[in-house]
Amino acid sequence: MDETVNMEINMQVTATELKNRLGQYLDAAETDPVIVEKSGRVKSVLISSAMYEKFLTYEDAFWADKAKQAEKDGYLGTEASADLLKGN
Repeated sequence: MDETVNMEINMQVTATELKNRLGQYLDAAETDPVIVEKSGRVKSVLISSAMYEKFLTYEDAFWADKAKQAEKDGYLGTEASADLLKGN
């Protein structure tokens, strides 16, 4: 997995603004993530379905790599396996 995700955050909106102009922000999310704030705090990120699918692909590849490494290293037991998955 040499490819990295480079997300440049260009747009930040309030939840009210998102609600009032949902279509506009759905279109904007096709090219850039849209950060959604509520009560002054970041609550969500709106991304395109293509970017979401890409993230799922990366996640699947990550866990496949972890499984291959665990298989290569041998079974470690429940606690040791949990530590390995946590990156400890």
